[in-house]
Amino acid sequence: MHLALYGGSFDPPHNAHLALCLFATELLDIDRLIISVSNNPFKNRYDASDVQRKQMAELLAVELRRVGLDAEVSGWELEKQQPSFTVDLLRHVRSGYPNDRLTLLIGEDSFREITSWNSWETLPSLCRIAVFGRSPKPGVTERTPWHFACSAVRFIDFDFPVSSTMIRNAVAAGQPVKALIPSSIRRYIVEHGLYRTA
Repeated sequence: MHLALYGGSFDPPHNAHLALCLFATELLDIDRLIISVSNNPFKNRYDASDVQRKQMAELLAVELRRVGLDAEVSGWELEKQQPSFTVDLLRHVRSGYPNDRLTLLIGEDSFREITSWNSWETLPSLCRIAVFGRSPKPGVTERTPWHFACSAVRFIDFDFPVSSTMIRNAVAAGQPVKALIPSSIRRYIVEHGLYRTA
């Protein structure tokens, strides 16, 4: 079985998360997608609570299952009640699926900062890495995997300019976000009064 692991704050999940999961599953022939709600040691605070972020990630998984994808949400990082590192999460997933292929899905911005991650150099021994980012600029003929062997990393063009920060700011300003997030998550945000400044 081919597993994919996609971690994030999901504060809130949005259509770029949804599109990346759909694209990755199709392109990489993924059998099961694990969405992990992170407790990022580099992030000082979240606007939504851990419980709310996990519930919104569950709604994202529901959207994915509606189109036939095998998607599940992991709260393992949150349950640790301490900062979590990707290497620890990968080892945890590996312990449950020791004989399966495992691919880590990350954005190119995160990949460019990967040498600041805990035990980053061990990642290729635990998984393949699929990096999603914008197409190279004109004149750039090839992306390089920087610190990893080429066989460990696959770059995938993915330009979907939506971010959680954009959505939080729009909600705070009273601007519509209907086109940016799944309707179930938009309803959740409204029902729980998330991201409003007053």
